[in-house]
Amino acid sequence: MYSSPLAALCPALAPADQGPGPYLRPRSRAGRDGAGLALSLSLTLPGSPRSAVIGRTAVGAALEAHGLAPYVWPATHAVSELLAVSARMTPGRELYVSLRRRDDAVRLLVWDQHPHHAEPDTAALCEVRRRRALWMLAAVVDDWGGEWGTCEAPQRERLGNKSWVVLPR
Repeated sequence: MYSSPLAALCPALAPADQGPGPYLRPRSRAGRDGAGLALSLSLTLPGSPRSAVIGRTAVGAALEAHGLAPYVWPATHAVSELLAVSARMTPGRELYVSLRRRDDAVRLLVWDQHPHHAEPDTAALCEVRRRRALWMLAAVVDDWGGEWGTCEAPQRERLGNKSWVVLPR
């Protein structure tokens, strides 16, 4: 169950040790500045190159708010590249962005609705084009000591392509 350090308007959600009031006291300094809170951001954007700016702004703001300013430069570059390439691979279709902090690393995921290719030659050419377009992403992630990749989403989940970046501490 999610427990906000700032407010619970429903009295049933207020922890027993905090009393029945609508505003809960933060338990530690980490709770006030965001550094101790789990980072979890998800958003859906239109399949347009302009979405790269929106994703970059949202990711930068989320990292700053959670006390992860050192990650802003590589993460905003990474999400910009992933969104711009995904928008060119599937113009006009929605893009999904996920930003998480887990296991002492920042993790980015961009999912697009690029269809699966039945013909192996077409699938291989498409993959080569996507990877070539992400050369700047590869340089940034490598410089940071992280890893990145792309793959087709399993058909049982969704059709499309997943691209991810992991930036270690």
